[in-house]
Amino acid sequence: MTRKTALYNIIACTAIILAACGCKDTNKPADKPQEDLKAKSMLEGIWIDADEETVVFKIKGDTVYYPDSTSQPVKFQIIQDTMILLGNNASKYPIVRQEAHIFEFKNQSNDIIKLVKSENPYDSLQFVRRSPVTLNQGKTIKADTIVIYGENKYHSYVQVNPTTYKVYRSFYNAEGMEVENIYYDNIIHVSIFKGANRIFSKDFRKADFNKAVPDNMLKQCVLSNIKLTTVGKDGFHYQTQLAIPDSPSSFIVELIISYDGKTDVRLFK
Repeated sequence: MTRKTALYNIIACTAIILAACGCKDTNKPADKPQEDLKAKSMLEGIWIDADEETVVFKIKGDTVYYPDSTSQPVKFQIIQDTMILLGNNASKYPIVRQEAHIFEFKNQSNDIIKLVKSENPYDSLQFVRRSPVTLNQGKTIKADTIVIYGENKYHSYVQVNPTTYKVYRSFYNAEGMEVENIYYDNIIHVSIFKGANRIFSKDFRKADFNKAVPDNMLKQCVLSNIKLTTVGKDGFHYQTQLAIPDSPSSFIVELIISYDGKTDVRLFK
């Protein structure tokens, strides 16, 4: 082998080695933190407040259950000494101490919550699940009203129809943990007749009132009822109630339906 040939071979081998090294993906993302399944399994059972001795939650498998029947069960994970509740919003709670019968974590206010595992078999009775509370008691509500304006007789028909559309309300419990209550929304049908002629017919959803209620508040509301209040020269005036569950707050919106079937909404002052 000549010196020139040997030099070419060395250069070729060097190029192959460099190419192999260059194939390594230096931009490869770091491995995703793994869930701590052992810590998760240790939480199986019913946990009570160490000081108040009240039941806080029950954990079974990968789900947290609350004794309040209107609070929605939520999936959870344990990752890097943090308990993560996977509700509408992911909520993280740093774990301070965990043993077989002791569980301490920091809530959203950075307070340390101290729990102990229950040994009372009667505590399980607090987790007998009931149907979520629905406004209007989940019933179809009908209202027929005959009104006379001028020389004309009108018939207003309103029907509140329960749906399976869920409305979530998040709040913090006594331990500072975010929990969700679930309610069902309604669709409300309104028809207006002049004699035998139908001059208006529509199924109203709460989105129809976004002109009067801010979106961030509207998504928390349940369309509760629509009631006829007056009839005037501009048409039929209805009072629409958009209630926020678990809250004394509500929005009262005036719905005006003209004699030619046009609608307008405005917030009551």
